[in-house]
Amino acid sequence: MQYQGVLRKMQTEFTDPINYYLIMDGDFIQMNQIIGKRIHIEFVKYECLACGENKKIFRQGYCYDDFYKVPQAADWIMKPELSKAHLDEEERDLEYEKKVQLQPHIVYLANSSNIKVGVTRKTQVPTRWIDQGAHEAIEIVEVPNRYLAGITELALKEHVADKTNWRKMLKNEIEDVNLAEHRDALKKYIPEEAQQYYIDTNEETHIHFPVERYPEKLKTLNLDKTPAYDGTLKGIKGQYLIFEDDTVFNVRSWEGYVVRMELL
Repeated sequence: MQYQGVLRKMQTEFTDPINYYLIMDGDFIQMNQIIGKRIHIEFVKYECLACGENKKIFRQGYCYDDFYKVPQAADWIMKPELSKAHLDEEERDLEYEKKVQLQPHIVYLANSSNIKVGVTRKTQVPTRWIDQGAHEAIEIVEVPNRYLAGITELALKEHVADKTNWRKMLKNEIEDVNLAEHRDALKKYIPEEAQQYYIDTNEETHIHFPVERYPEKLKTLNLDKTPAYDGTLKGIKGQYLIFEDDTVFNVRSWEGYVVRMELL
């Protein structure tokens, strides 16, 4: 069976374990069902997620020109403390910025390879944690806009990491910790503007991934260097496909690439 389509991050369903779906042209693949099967992945062409043209992808699924134009790639995406929609100030597209920034956001602790602090829209819980490969997570504050979440994350980053060690995450070198205790210890560092939004009544969310075998020595599949690859899928964690030969493929890193996938 053969599929073709432009890569976007896999859609997920919060089940035990997580269900993954890869959307292709006019169809989708229920990825859990092909774990244990041999598959072929082949690069076909580029398709910018903004203009749709066959132009080399620069970053985040966009060609060079669109990356510097579309609001979905503006600086406030990665640095929420730069959000200005609450001030009625436009960066690239005020309508879009208000739609995304002026809604409830969560600052959270997640544990994938280590404890890290992060920000996401409330509507993206627990999707954001799944995409990061976190096996446990907990909310710290729920604030009414992205700016407040950003300055809270910025303050907490002084006391806890804000990056995931993706290699440790994929090798499943994890340690269960009491995230509620860590959340409580961080409360005093929350900025005054966000103190009223602190959450102290919730419990950890636990996440299990469909993995038959974790890799020992990681090899990353790079479509620019290896445009065609065959391998037996052994699991999925975060947005990574894990293969029997210890190759891992980060689907999200290759958004905007059109690929052909075939079950062998």
